[in-house]
Amino acid sequence: MAMGIPEKMVAVQLIGHGDFDQLQYRQDLDVPVPGKGEVLIKVGAAGVNNTDINTRIGWYSKSNTGNLENINHDALAEAGGNDDGDWSGAGLSFPRIQGMDICGRIVSVGDEALAGRKGERVLVEPCLRKPLDWKPYKAWFVGSDCDGGFAQYVKIFADHAYVVESALSDAELASFPCSWSTAENMLTRSKVKSGETVLVTGASGGVGSAAIQLARRRGAKIIAQCGKRKADLVLQQGANEVVYRDVDLPASLGQESVDVVIDLVAGPSWPELMQVLKKGGRYGVAGAIGGPMVELDVRTLYLKDLSFYGCTVLEQDVFGNLVNYIENGEISPIVSKTYPLSDIVQAQQDFIAKRHVGKLVLIPPAI
Repeated sequence: MAMGIPEKMVAVQLIGHGDFDQLQYRQDLDVPVPGKGEVLIKVGAAGVNNTDINTRIGWYSKSNTGNLENINHDALAEAGGNDDGDWSGAGLSFPRIQGMDICGRIVSVGDEALAGRKGERVLVEPCLRKPLDWKPYKAWFVGSDCDGGFAQYVKIFADHAYVVESALSDAELASFPCSWSTAENMLTRSKVKSGETVLVTGASGGVGSAAIQLARRRGAKIIAQCGKRKADLVLQQGANEVVYRDVDLPASLGQESVDVVIDLVAGPSWPELMQVLKKGGRYGVAGAIGGPMVELDVRTLYLKDLSFYGCTVLEQDVFGNLVNYIENGEISPIVSKTYPLSDIVQAQQDFIAKRHVGKLVLIPPAI
């Protein structure tokens, strides 16, 4: 191990699908050793995401058809849900250190070709395409297919560790990678342009609030859907208009009134999104917190010439563009609260309660 780097570290391991008891706070794990093409990062901060909870509870399994609040873990396991419980539809290898949002500094490298990168402050791209030879729509995901940032140290492929020059704190920078790259990917893939009207569902969450700022950056008009209690905070992020959750969208906005829907909710009200889309409209989706099963009248899809975009694997330039926006001060972080890594259960409970706007961030203990 390089000078100054301990042999053991603190981290939180996910030991299986299930409730909070599957998260184990450990103080005796080996510090990872970077291989060729990899760097070792001392983690400064790591954000909390929906995917951390989704992965822990096995929600990605096709055997689950309900929302996040209605999962029977025993039934899920019996149905084979433990075999397809990660983003890619495969089973997780346990134990696993989660945490997709990582800000930190490179402290060691796997080969001399990377020696000049020691000391760099970096953001980690959460969608790793290098391990799969940059094939289209093929990727590993940090904290799912490989260990992530809920630890003092993490090793990552160097190509996915982006230098960031910013006066923002580690916690502020750690709020960006997963949510903001997801939002930028949705806007990129659905081709949002200046002057268009964009409806963002789940607008008070990490991805939703990021989508507001990023769509505003593109010059779009933004209609944000959220709970009434969070409306003022969502407007502060740059939304032009707010519609409350559970309203009748066609009655409130008008039929065929929206160019693009950026959806993170899905659920039983999903058909209303198709009604408010204009002919030739586009629909981008990267979440289903309201439930993954929706009812689609296929005639609406083809008679209105709609385009649907599933958005998971990042387009090639999305993360680099995001880092540029940060460095240029074009977007602002939204950190609701920080927690020590040892309080990960409380952080996830607060995340599930959805009383915050923006991101919750975990801070590992100082070395």
